[in-house]
Amino acid sequence: MIKNKGIIPINKPVGWTSFDVVNKLKYRLKPLKVGHLGTLDPMATGILLVTVGKATKLFDLMQEKNKTYIAEFEFGYETDTLDTTGKFMEKSLKIPTKDDILNVLPNFVGKISQIPPKYSAKSVNGKRAYDLARQNIEFELKPKLVEITRINMLSYEENILKLEIECGSGTYIRSIGRDIAKCVNSLATMTSLVRTKIDKFELKDCYEISQIEDIENKTIPIKQVLNLEKLDLNIIEKQKILQGQKIIINQKDGIYMIEDENDVLALVQIKENIAKMSLFLG
Repeated sequence: MIKNKGIIPINKPVGWTSFDVVNKLKYRLKPLKVGHLGTLDPMATGILLVTVGKATKLFDLMQEKNKTYIAEFEFGYETDTLDTTGKFMEKSLKIPTKDDILNVLPNFVGKISQIPPKYSAKSVNGKRAYDLARQNIEFELKPKLVEITRINMLSYEENILKLEIECGSGTYIRSIGRDIAKCVNSLATMTSLVRTKIDKFELKDCYEISQIEDIENKTIPIKQVLNLEKLDLNIIEKQKILQGQKIIINQKDGIYMIEDENDVLALVQIKENIAKMSLFLG
């Protein structure tokens, strides 16, 4: 029997949108609600966390988790989308050496300012940037602060740079390739992208689309996903929390779980010995 809430890690195939994957699983999991935690572009592959039932409410919490990607960039040209799905825009005769790239990579670790690609879902005056770009409407995107935990060169052969990048929420990998190329007076386009890790989820643990016909019992319970400390409350305290009331409790600050017999019932935030419900998952 399929659990009524939880997460299914899927290895998204190339060419599929995240919505395509959700639609495929909806048929198998109906009438349960199905969603996902973080979009992958159609050309990208790798981890897509599909949510079942009220696990969809974990979106904001999971967005804060670090993600790891393996990306390939080809030097010598740039497209309007900064990847191979776009239209050729400009060629560069300057092809950097391996040392050129290694010298600038440290500039991309830590908190950095990054301009999103024009073909992105960023909002510009209430409209999506990619819609404006497709209509050839001129607009500017403001730089945003993102955090890159680490960036390693895996290989560099025949103008193709392969990087492993661990980063925080909101980072555009396409923009990293563009900006590295700019630092070495060249141009680059992303040719491949694989998301290999989200928090403790790894690509090797994901299910393939071909396996969804046997998806029963593969939903991971929320308590295993979050791995938070359980908060032990008596019946009255638990009832007050679930009714939206605050209680006084001698516990260190943090986020805790309240469980029922099946899974996580709610998340509780404790600050300065005051506990209140932050998310209901029952």
